[in-house]
Amino acid sequence: MAEVIEEEKKRAAKKMYHIAKREDGKWQVKFAGGSKAIKLFNTKAEAVAYTENMATNQDAGVLIHPSKGKNKGRFSNK
Repeated sequence: MAEVIEEEKKRAAKKMYHIAKREDGKWQVKFAGGSKAIKLFNTKAEAVAYTENMATNQDAGVLIHPSKGKNKGRFSNK
């Protein structure tokens, strides 16, 4: 039981990057809880490719926030 709890704590502490569209139309990549964008992109595809590569190298997760409509975001944990 203690091993399961430790594993859950490790998962919760894992780094998470967020991709979201800004009001000016650009896509930003932020670290979870961060106030400044790490990098800005003109397209969602560029932001996703950059962030997923970075997340893979750092054993982190990626959360893509919806830009339109209900439930349009997705979660990637690579």
